[in-house]
Amino acid sequence: MMNSLYQSKVFEMACDQHAKAAEILGLSQEQTERTRFPKRSLSVSLPIELDSGEIKIFEGYRVQHNLTMGPTKGGLRFHPDVTIGEVAALAMWMSWKCALVGLPYGGAKGGVVVNPSELSAGELERLSRRYMQEMIPFVGPQTDIMAPDIGTNEQIMAWMMDTYSLYQGHTVPAVITGKPVALGGSKGRKVATGAGVSYLVVKQLEAMEIPVDSATVVIQGFGNVGSNAALALANSGAKIIAINDADAGFYNPKGLDVQAAAAYGAEHKTLKGWNGGEEIDAASLLELPCTVLIPAAVERVITSKNVQKLKCRILAEAANGPTTNAAAKVIAEQSDIEVIPDVLCNSGGVIVSYFEWVQGLQSLFWTEEEIFKRLTSILDSARTEVEQQKEKLGVSRPVAAMTLGVQKVAEAKALRGLFP
Repeated sequence: MMNSLYQSKVFEMACDQHAKAAEILGLSQEQTERTRFPKRSLSVSLPIELDSGEIKIFEGYRVQHNLTMGPTKGGLRFHPDVTIGEVAALAMWMSWKCALVGLPYGGAKGGVVVNPSELSAGELERLSRRYMQEMIPFVGPQTDIMAPDIGTNEQIMAWMMDTYSLYQGHTVPAVITGKPVALGGSKGRKVATGAGVSYLVVKQLEAMEIPVDSATVVIQGFGNVGSNAALALANSGAKIIAINDADAGFYNPKGLDVQAAAAYGAEHKTLKGWNGGEEIDAASLLELPCTVLIPAAVERVITSKNVQKLKCRILAEAANGPTTNAAAKVIAEQSDIEVIPDVLCNSGGVIVSYFEWVQGLQSLFWTEEEIFKRLTSILDSARTEVEQQKEKLGVSRPVAAMTLGVQKVAEAKALRGLFP
């Protein structure tokens, strides 16, 4: 059964993944439906005054998928193509991700239909604060904790934390993660997702007995996650041969200077105009021969149309839902590509967000060394659990990861029961 409110290809994709996991686990129809549908959804109108004096209304969403395990947790994206169906799918995936790595959270996600590059700093601040103002009755350190995502950053999180705190009458750092360190943010949070991707890629290379310094890497999406994954992998000895963002792509079989690319991107907010390699279009970049392909941007970029053209040994899903179900089936049945599934691959961000939340609640802060020691310990445990589930069920790694997440949520719901 599909809830018409969320109808979209990406929500249908998430539901199909869930249905397959539920079938493998032998969940009842009641358990399947209770673990599928979001607990709460909110759609809001966000009127703000533009610098011109014009009043413009933006559309915003927040979906809280599962509150059984604890407060919900999830990012907020500012993007012109945001839909409530996409937000619901991302919230669902976050539920499985948090359960998989053992965090006391359910999944949530938020979005505003806007191109943030078209707003001035003042307009962006007014939109960010207005969104949080509308969310105040539905969020909080024990209810729903936000974080940055595509199109949002530390500064936006700072404005939102400030807005919430003003309404509460005191500073509440634990309502937001991904904040600047000066406002109670955690050391290592900004690079955590990319660092986690790099760590798991290196672990997979080691498992396949491929020397890291012989590995070539292609990264689709050079935002916060892609750029930090590139920097970490380059520091480990891998060769980054291609990168792109929404505006431009570059390729050099001898390796790109990712430090220079990251610096250029930080200054110009785009890779367009950089001259660090041969220009390459987005479709061709995905099909380059490489050891590791890392889709690190948006959903559904690897499809039935291009999956058989992939020439990688490892597919590291740094983005959420980058591989359609049809493409995933082809990979599982017809290729020797090893997949690091998204719910594991990009979990470093929410893990360190959890650390930031804990630090904010306790007003006791950890060193960066402590942060990354704890992060890698959790990633190692989750990776081991996924490999054991893969062997136990005789399924692909993505399906194994999904079944673990769904199983843990289903067990928690059964133990809590149904309120009469």
